[in-house]
Amino acid sequence: MASRFQAVTLVDSPSYPNSIAWSDENLIAVASGHLVTILNPALPFGPRGLISINRSEPYPIGAVKREDLASGCLLPTTLNRDPRPSVRSVSWSNLGMAPNSGCFLAVCTTEGRVKLYRPPFCDFCAEWIEVLDLTDRLYDYLASISFEDPDIPPSEISNEPVTNHGYVDDPTDSVSMKEQKRRKVNNFGVRNAGLETSCDQISHGPSPSLELEGQGPPEGRCTKSGGRKSSHQIVPATRGRGRSAKKPPEVCILPLITADQYASRSAMLSSLVVAWSPLLKLSSRICGAPEINSSICFSLLAVGSKSGKISFWRINVPEYYSIEQSLAPTRVELIGILKAHSSWVTAISCALLASDSSTPQVLLATGSSDGSVRIWIGHGEEFLKSTEVNNAPFYPLKEIVNIYAVPVSVLSLMPTQSLHKMLLAVGRTSGAIEVWIGDTSVKTFDKAGPYDAHDQVVTGLAWAFDGCFLYSCSQDNFVRSWSLRGSSLSEMPIPSSSPGLRSVSDMPDVFISCLGLVVSPSNLAVAMVRSFDVNQLDHMYEARLQKAAVEFFWIGGHQKDILSNTSLEFDIEPLPGFTEKELVYWESNILWSLKQYEHWDKPLVIWDIVAALLAFKWSAPDYVDHVLVKWLSSSYVDVHVERSIGKVLPHVCKSFCKAASRQLHLLNIICRQVILPELKADEINSNLLNFTVDNPNFAQDKQHKLWMDLLSRSEKELRERLVGFSFSAYRSFASNSATTSSEPGYWYPFGMAQMEQWVANNNHQVHDQLKVVATEIKTCKRSRCIELAEEDKEQCSYCSAPVPFESPEFGVCRGMESNGSSGQKHKLARCAVTMQVCPITPLWLCKCCQRWISKLAPESLFKMPQQHCLDYKFSPEPSSIKVASKPQCPFCGILLQRSQPEFLLSPLPV
Repeated sequence: MASRFQAVTLVDSPSYPNSIAWSDENLIAVASGHLVTILNPALPFGPRGLISINRSEPYPIGAVKREDLASGCLLPTTLNRDPRPSVRSVSWSNLGMAPNSGCFLAVCTTEGRVKLYRPPFCDFCAEWIEVLDLTDRLYDYLASISFEDPDIPPSEISNEPVTNHGYVDDPTDSVSMKEQKRRKVNNFGVRNAGLETSCDQISHGPSPSLELEGQGPPEGRCTKSGGRKSSHQIVPATRGRGRSAKKPPEVCILPLITADQYASRSAMLSSLVVAWSPLLKLSSRICGAPEINSSICFSLLAVGSKSGKISFWRINVPEYYSIEQSLAPTRVELIGILKAHSSWVTAISCALLASDSSTPQVLLATGSSDGSVRIWIGHGEEFLKSTEVNNAPFYPLKEIVNIYAVPVSVLSLMPTQSLHKMLLAVGRTSGAIEVWIGDTSVKTFDKAGPYDAHDQVVTGLAWAFDGCFLYSCSQDNFVRSWSLRGSSLSEMPIPSSSPGLRSVSDMPDVFISCLGLVVSPSNLAVAMVRSFDVNQLDHMYEARLQKAAVEFFWIGGHQKDILSNTSLEFDIEPLPGFTEKELVYWESNILWSLKQYEHWDKPLVIWDIVAALLAFKWSAPDYVDHVLVKWLSSSYVDVHVERSIGKVLPHVCKSFCKAASRQLHLLNIICRQVILPELKADEINSNLLNFTVDNPNFAQDKQHKLWMDLLSRSEKELRERLVGFSFSAYRSFASNSATTSSEPGYWYPFGMAQMEQWVANNNHQVHDQLKVVATEIKTCKRSRCIELAEEDKEQCSYCSAPVPFESPEFGVCRGMESNGSSGQKHKLARCAVTMQVCPITPLWLCKCCQRWISKLAPESLFKMPQQHCLDYKFSPEPSSIKVASKPQCPFCGILLQRSQPEFLLSPLPV
C-alpha cells in the first residue's frame, strides 16, 4: 500500500466531488464545508488562506401566490433548510489573471452564487479578497431581458408589496413575529448582493461599464478595445470584500409569476460548477487591435447551472501588474449562454487543443445529471467577435448518451502532444469510469471502457504524464491508478516506495470517503482530500478540529512502456524500499518533468521536483548526482562525455552561450535549492560576486565549488543578456526619438549608467559583442546628456548621500558629513533588473534568490531561444518599439511577488 509523505488536517469536511484544486503558483484550494482553505504544499503546516462563505438573500425574481408554493417544481426551494451555504465547486485561473500576476479563484456555493477571489497580497490578512460576484452580473443581464422564456406565457403584474422571499400574502399570517425579526436582522447583517441593485436595474438595465478593484485606466490612455461598441453584457464589478454600499430595500414591487416561471428563473441563477479555460492570446492581426504589435490575452470562465445552460465570461488579463493598492482595471464580459443539456450541468472541463493553427482552439466537455456528455470546440477569434449572448461561440463535436441515464459526477479533459488528439475521462455516480480517445480533425471518438472502478460516486479524476496514467477516487474511500496503453485501460498499483517519508503517525487513519484528487504541476505527486469517520475519533479533542485531511503521495515511481528494458548505468548502494527498476522509473519521470519546463510559456513551478530530489539526496546523494548528470548531458552537452559531475560541469559551462534562457533558469533553481540548500540566498549572492574555483573563502568540497562556479557563470550569462538587450533597446529608442517615460505594462531600459559601470568593472569577463554595444551607448548618451544627467547620480533614500556603484547586488552610501565627520552609512538593495538603488516603495521579491526588483524585466528576455543570445544587436524594431514587462525573476524565471509576513500565506514555486 502506498504511504503518504505528508498530510495536514482540515477543520471542516468537503461535501461535493472535485473539492480540491492545485494552482499554477503552487497553492492548493480545498472546498471544506462553508470554508475554502488555501494551503501551501511546500509548508503544509504553515500559514493558510481562508474564504468564508456567508448566507445571501434570494434574488427578487418574482412573486408567487401562496397556494402555488406546494407545486412540485418549488419543493426544493420551499423545503430548503440549510443553515449556512457550503462550497460546491472551486477552480483556479491561469497564472497572470490576478492584479499581481497571480491566480484568481472561482468559488461556487450551494446557493448557486459564483464569486471571484484574489490573494490579499497588499491587504496583509489571511482572508482572500472578493473581486466580483458573477451571479449578480448574470441576474442583471437576465433581468434586463425579463428572463426571456418563450415556453411560458407572461403573467400579470402584482402591485401588492411583497417581501424579499417572493410570495404575495400578509407575512403575519404564516410567520411568527420572532421569525420576522430574524429575517429583518438577516437582511441588514448579511450582504444582499442581489437586492442592492434589484428593482432599479430591472427597469433601467445593466450598467455600461466595468472595473474590478480599480479607479479606471490612467488619464489620457487609450484602451485596447479602441472604443469599439460591443453588444456583450459588460457589467460593473463590486469592490473590496463585497459589502453593499447602499441599504437594500425590505419591500419592493415584484411581478406576479407562476410557479413554473419562478422555478425556471431560479434554475438560471443556480450555478453548480465552474471551470476556467487555459489562457488565450490573440495577435493584433486576428483581434483587430489598433495598437501596433499589440495582443489581447484573456481566459474564459464557464459556469454551469441547474437549467442546463452554461454562461461564458471573458476575463481579460490586466493591462499591467501591480503589488500596490491602486490596481489596474480588468474587463469582464458575458460573451454567451449555451444550452448544453436538458438537465443540470454537473461537470465541466476545459483544455487548449494542440493544433497547427495560428488561432487557439478551446475544447469543452460538459456532463449532466441525465447522464449525457457533450464535447464542444470554440475558436479564439470568435470569443472576441461574438455579438449575441444567446449564441455562445462553441460548436458540438460529440455527444455521449448513457442508456441508463446515470448522472455524470466528474470530467477530466486532456489534449495530448499529438495534433488534434484528446483524452476524456468520465466519472459517474454509479462508480463507473469511461475513457474516450478523440481526433477533433476528423471528429472520431473511440471508447476505452467503461470500467466498474468504484462502488460509489466517482469524486475525482486526474490525468498525469501526458495521458499515460489516470487517477480516480470515490466516495467509497478508494483511490485507484490506471495505465492507458493504446485504447486499453488497466489498473496499476500506486507506487508504495516513498522517498523522504515523513512521520505522520499522529494523524488518525479512520477515513470514510475521498472527495477529490489533483496532480502536482510536475506530475510527481498527487494530493487528495479525505473525510474522517468522526464516530471513531476522540469527541473531546480530535472530532472538533479534525474533520478531513489533505494527503500527499509520490507517483514518480510509475512505470512507462519505454522504460521496461532500461537499467542503471552505474552501481549505487540499494535504497531501503526501492528496487532497481523503481529507481529507473523515478529517473525517467524526473527527466520528463524537467523537459516539460524547457518551454518558456509553462509556469516555472517545480516544487515537487525539488522536493523529490532533496528527499533522495539525504539517503542516496550518488543517485541524485546520476540523475542531474544525465539531465545536464542531454540538455547542455552535445558530445558524449564521461558521466561524472567533475567531467560534465566544465562542458556545461562552455555551452551557456547557446542555451535558452529557460534552461539557465532551471539550472539556477536546481543549484540553489538542491545542491546548495544549506546556504542562504543572500550568502550565495555575496559569494557569487567575486567567486572563483580557487577561492579559499568558500569552504566547501571540490564538487560544491564546481556547482558554485556553474551557478556563477550561469547568472553572469543571464545578466549579460539583460544588459545587452537593454543597450540594444535603448539604442532603438534613441534612434526613434522616443521619450524616457514608460507606460504601465511596458518595459523601458532604465539604469544605463549602472549597466555601463558593470561592463567596465567586468571588462575581462564579458563578451566582446557586449563591449562594442556599450561603446555605442556612450555615444548615444552624449547626444542626450541633459535628459540623462540625473540618472547617473544616485542618492541614499534615508540621508540623501551619494551612492557609488560598486556591486550589482547592493549599494552603500557615503554618509552625510556632520561636524567634520562622516555620518552613518546605509546599505541599500539594488534592483536585479536595472541595477539602480531600489526606492522605498513596495518591491517585487524572488522567493528563490531573494533579490528585489523595482522595475520589471522585458518579456522578450524570457523567450530567448537557443543560438540567439550572442546577437546583442537584436532589439525591438521601430514598428514594435513597445515591449511588455513580465513579473518574473531574470535569474530564476519564477513569478515575483510582494514580500509577506511569516504568519501569512505566501506561494513557493520552488
